[in-house]
Amino acid sequence: HNSGVHFVSTDKAPAAIGPYSQACVWDGSGRLVFVSGQIPLHPVDGTTVGTTAAEQAKQALANLGAVLEASGSCPDQVLKTTVLLADMGDFAAVNEVYTAFFGSHKPARACYACKGLPKGVLVEVEATAVAH
Repeated sequence: HNSGVHFVSTDKAPAAIGPYSQACVWDGSGRLVFVSGQIPLHPVDGTTVGTTAAEQAKQALANLGAVLEASGSCPDQVLKTTVLLADMGDFAAVNEVYTAFFGSHKPARACYACKGLPKGVLVEVEATAVAH
């Protein structure tokens, strides 16, 4: 897939310290998809899935993947994500799950710790992607 998506890396700025790129350039044709923040709710019954940040990240990313698919996109077409954490202490654990979800694809990313997230969850992820 990855058509039109190119990753930027320069030694004139600090290297990425996680599974992301300094920047992501899209020079293809098509449509952009702006995916709202996805939290770890079960898509059928609306209950929170998981008690740890890693478990919740896995479900939030699964939900993100489902919305991408419904939008005519996929994880390897994501240009940028924003990851929101209830506790920055969960950064490493969430990065492991995030890396498993995106594989070698490393969209640009920002990660913030927030005072609170919807429904008291530990993780929320939003994305901007290219639709096929």
